[in-house]
Amino acid sequence: MVQTVRGREARRAAILRRAAEVFRRKGFHGAGMREIARGLGMAPGALYYYFKGKEDLLFACQAMSLRRLIQSATEIASSGLPPQHMLRQIVRAHLRHTLGDMGGGLAHLEFHALPPEMLEEVVRQRDAYEAIVRQVLKEGMAAGVFAARDVKLAALTVLGALNWTVVWWRPEGPYTIEEVSEQVAATLLRGVTR
Repeated sequence: MVQTVRGREARRAAILRRAAEVFRRKGFHGAGMREIARGLGMAPGALYYYFKGKEDLLFACQAMSLRRLIQSATEIASSGLPPQHMLRQIVRAHLRHTLGDMGGGLAHLEFHALPPEMLEEVVRQRDAYEAIVRQVLKEGMAAGVFAARDVKLAALTVLGALNWTVVWWRPEGPYTIEEVSEQVAATLLRGVTR
């Protein structure tokens, strides 16, 4: 029986979630295709039907995460909300995507393990996302809502704090994604607000 496109995409998404979980526990270099396959009840060879190797899995994790981050940030930035509300929503969306969609995967930080051609594409997408965050910060500074700062450094500080949550947050830990999102958003907004 031929697998439908929808079924194939659902299976790929399940594989990516599992890979992100294994990357979170063991790091990219410590993770193995066999362990990822075993957690899905698949034969290791079947995993190669969907992905050529571990680098393809990492790239796909990055691509999925960045696609969702850019889509959410674009919608939020064009919403017409005041800049402080846009920034709060971007923080919440960022954490929902990186912690929730990807299971808190360190795959979001381990992109440097990618081969050069894949790394170049990921960096391009990360830069596009950063540009949206910078624009929101710039608008807030121009409106006098955010303290005037170097917008690039402000954006890198915000994104660095958000990305680092995948290192310390645990799905089984004491804080839900919503609790972390609210606290991190409040802390970051206090840091940029006048």
